[in-house]
Amino acid sequence: MMAFVLFVVAGLSDVWDGYLARRYDLITDMGKLLDPIADKLLLVATFVPFYVISRRGTEVGLIPWWGEMPMWVMIVIFGRELFITLFRSYAARRGVVIPAGKSGKRKALFQALFMGGLLLWYPVKALARQRGWEGTAWTVWSAFHGTWVAVTLGVAIVLTVYSMLDYLWSYRSVVGIRG
Repeated sequence: MMAFVLFVVAGLSDVWDGYLARRYDLITDMGKLLDPIADKLLLVATFVPFYVISRRGTEVGLIPWWGEMPMWVMIVIFGRELFITLFRSYAARRGVVIPAGKSGKRKALFQALFMGGLLLWYPVKALARQRGWEGTAWTVWSAFHGTWVAVTLGVAIVLTVYSMLDYLWSYRSVVGIRG
């Protein structure tokens, strides 16, 4: 539960930081470069443990609908992040700063919704097993929460691929392709 609370605080501080930067016109090129790095650190700090936990062989660690975290999901998520980071670095060396775009923000939102949902799912599921929760309320909550986790992961994967293609298309001139 503490991991979930810490994650929510980190997410809200990121949103608040962005709001303040826009509100008071404090957006800098350094911030445009560092904010995505902070997001990537949070992504690694959650997805890697999710991968490990889901593969421990316990029912509580499985991801609703998905079971064990598939390796291809990790490759898509981290491959996109690595590629876009390298692309941003390449662009920066050519004097082009690539800020987070709308598609990247949507991707990050759904990744965060998944991460927060799964961070809450694990302790609630363990508590339910420990205390023997049954009945309609638990069944409905479990179905809702499990669906939330499963669907947000699926949407996050689709948006991860889409946002990469969107960045490449939007900044194709960086590699000399004219539109």
